[in-house]
Amino acid sequence: MSGLFQDDSPVPEPVPAGPGLFGAALPEQGPAAASYRVLARKYRPAVFADLIGQEAMVRTLRNAFALGRVAHAFMLTGVRGVGKTTTARIIARALNCTGPDGKGGPTADPCGVCPDCVAILADRHPDVQEMDAASRVGVEDVREIIEATRFRPMQARTKVFVIDEVHMLSRNAFNALLKTLEEPPPHVKFIFATTELRKVPITVLSRCQRFDLRRVSVAELTAHFARIAEREGVRIAPAALTLIARAADGSVRDGLSLLDQAIAQTEPGQPIAAAAVADMLGLADREAVFDLFEAVLSGKPAAALAITDRAHERGADLGVMLQDLLDLVHTLTRLKSVPALRDSADLPEAERTRGAALAEKLSMATLGRAWQMLLKGIGEVEFAPDRRAAAEMVLIRLCYAADLPPPADLVRRLTEAPPSAQPAPLPAPSGGGSRAVANGPPVQLAAPETTPRPASFRDVVALVAAGREPMLHGHLVHSVHLVRFAPPVIELRPQPEAPRDLAARLAALLQQSTGERWTIALSTAAGEPTLAEQGTAADSARRTAAAGHPLVRAILEAFPGARIEAVHDARTDAYGLPAEPAPAEIPDFAEDPSDDWEPSQ
Repeated sequence: MSGLFQDDSPVPEPVPAGPGLFGAALPEQGPAAASYRVLARKYRPAVFADLIGQEAMVRTLRNAFALGRVAHAFMLTGVRGVGKTTTARIIARALNCTGPDGKGGPTADPCGVCPDCVAILADRHPDVQEMDAASRVGVEDVREIIEATRFRPMQARTKVFVIDEVHMLSRNAFNALLKTLEEPPPHVKFIFATTELRKVPITVLSRCQRFDLRRVSVAELTAHFARIAEREGVRIAPAALTLIARAADGSVRDGLSLLDQAIAQTEPGQPIAAAAVADMLGLADREAVFDLFEAVLSGKPAAALAITDRAHERGADLGVMLQDLLDLVHTLTRLKSVPALRDSADLPEAERTRGAALAEKLSMATLGRAWQMLLKGIGEVEFAPDRRAAAEMVLIRLCYAADLPPPADLVRRLTEAPPSAQPAPLPAPSGGGSRAVANGPPVQLAAPETTPRPASFRDVVALVAAGREPMLHGHLVHSVHLVRFAPPVIELRPQPEAPRDLAARLAALLQQSTGERWTIALSTAAGEPTLAEQGTAADSARRTAAAGHPLVRAILEAFPGARIEAVHDARTDAYGLPAEPAPAEIPDFAEDPSDDWEPSQ
């Protein structure tokens, strides 16, 4: 009988000698008829090294076991499928592992072969109890646990109580647990798991060591699913793996379930294509989403509706397609705001190449308007009697809104007089170096008098702020060093975080505002500190001067703990710098030094 508990291999069922009850042929017996283990269970992590995407938590737990400083209660929080219950079981094994020789102690690397490890892996250990708080929420259920803590373990070194979805316990149940949770017996550990941490009372949280299990990134999920597919002998396109990883939304378990489904719907021996996975998920093809977005922003409703017709024929939900457009707008806005993201490994190839090119062409106002219209449109689709018709109406509205000017331009056109003249285009500057010049047709002036030429770089930055270009203004203040200011030429050294089109955007804005063509040259010279750095230095100097004033020193001495919070100087500009001296002007009565003159006789 002893061998019965040591051998975990399935016991073969007896094979009947005759036909079935109704004379039908009996089903085939053997490995093909055995129950199938889904990938989420088959590849469930058994040790800390198998957990992906949770490096901070694993490092902390390893150090705790190495130092013998394991907490008596843990609170594991995170979205579904990131490994909360799996981590709880690994901790339970680490606490009770005795090693292959039966003499080991608590370890961060449980052996997996000792009786305690085997029993915990099989969910049949008498000293490791799991309770689902979603179905057992009352105070009586918690009292059973409290009563069980009074007795020593039957087999293991430590009793471990795992309570899943702990936030669903009633208020009385939490209160009943508090005293035991604060002073548990030395042989008891509590591990709680929850997806709704905000619903757990702070009195419980304060008695637990908390770990936030983060969503697993798309890149990590894609690599993990690729390894599993290889072990399963399944061929799957990289784009299909990316679609599954994106649909998993950071959940390993959800992604493995989708991978299982993709494998099951494909003919044996055939590779899994991205189009098949997109159909399975009800998603539109990623390239089709880009094509649809470009058609919408180009104001081509016929092309946009043709794309949606093809997607609908393939079974795609147009409401989901609008959601894909919304996700694309968000991605493009991030690429527009932080150009360095185009080199991120977390972005799929389409977003890194085609998305980056789109982000450079589109303005922030256009992206913001598309986001607002799609956000409102998705809500309309959810309540519409015909989802397809509602989605198409949203796309048509977007097409016709593509030609509308931004609200700021609209207000400017309504409040300003029509132009009376157009400046002639200036010839492009000669000379070498890296330059960005506002090209194209002459800018239509909005008023007979254009803005005066800026007298300093600070005037240029203020002009950008007045033009309601917050992103460009922010980079000019924080990410640009002035090398030379000689209107209409400005030489700058941008920092790496500055956008690549900064020079072109600044040149275009200056040309539109002043009516003359400007040259923005990029340099590698050190230049001046940024305006933000100059403002910080000036503020520090003002603080130092204030701290040295006798009256301020007397106040600080009279009120211990007092400090100078800020020093305001009405003579400084918006960047905290003293006003620049006005350029010297030649009096009207002065003679022109270029005129010819003759000495008096």
